[in-house]
Amino acid sequence: MKLNEWLGIRFPFIQGGMANIATGEFAAAVSNAGGLGLIGSGGMNAEMLREHIKICKSKTDKPFGVNLMLMNPEVDRMAQIIAEEGVKIVTTGAGDPAKYIPMWKEHGMIVIPVVAAPILAMKMERCGADAVIAEGTESGGHVGEMTTMALVPQVVDVVSIPVIAAGGIADGRQLAAAYALGAIGVQVGTCLLASEECPIHEAYKDAVVKAKGSDTIVTGRIAGTPVRVLKNQMAREYVKKEREGADKMELEQFTLGSLRRAVFDGDTKTGSLMAGQVAGQLHEIRTIEEIFVAMENECQQVLKQLGGCA
Repeated sequence: MKLNEWLGIRFPFIQGGMANIATGEFAAAVSNAGGLGLIGSGGMNAEMLREHIKICKSKTDKPFGVNLMLMNPEVDRMAQIIAEEGVKIVTTGAGDPAKYIPMWKEHGMIVIPVVAAPILAMKMERCGADAVIAEGTESGGHVGEMTTMALVPQVVDVVSIPVIAAGGIADGRQLAAAYALGAIGVQVGTCLLASEECPIHEAYKDAVVKAKGSDTIVTGRIAGTPVRVLKNQMAREYVKKEREGADKMELEQFTLGSLRRAVFDGDTKTGSLMAGQVAGQLHEIRTIEEIFVAMENECQQVLKQLGGCA
């Protein structure tokens, strides 16, 4: 069973819940293009989340979901709002969603936590998750340590629920590889930054499509809050301060508001340009549907070629 068959969507793609980017309107655009759009709760308060759910409902009749960022100070209220608004699919990140799963299951919701290690996937299955998203360190934003190539098969081997691959996936070759590793579909984020519908500033998009393969860096490894971003003045200075022993408070002040500066103001010097390593594969701005169709078609060609090699 492929992800699209399970969720009733056209393509086996989930859109990542990117903070300050994954709005209700953008989630609707992804769903209308045939993927599963997600509203990202990072950067929102509870009532903002409710409003974005309503916006998404008004712009699509296709399935969509919410990504709940569990470190949000209003997470308890947000978890209730997702259920109250009749959202059918929820993904989670940056924490343990176990306390909310019984409530969500009572509302008939599909629960898909994001995990960065096999042991976390096992725990989520025991807690009642319907599937897990195994996200490798190649991804943009908050990252774990394991690569997608190593993580996905290890997760597949230790759980009986479906596994969705994420991290380092932007074309049909990588989709085919995800299937080979045992995933039923993929979550994508960075490749959607280079879409016409993505609400980020044009300067942010331009930086993504101009990036080379080695143009990302992970900040916060020493502090225990690793985040993958495009290299720029802010990222280099952050890493330098980190290596010099700056305390957590100083580092937090250094990055305060940096994602919003990137997304809304197009600040490519001091903004946090979150993006994964696949940025080096992205060279043009396309519609979401064009991105999805190209990935699916290329994947089918790759699988056909591999079949001929068997």
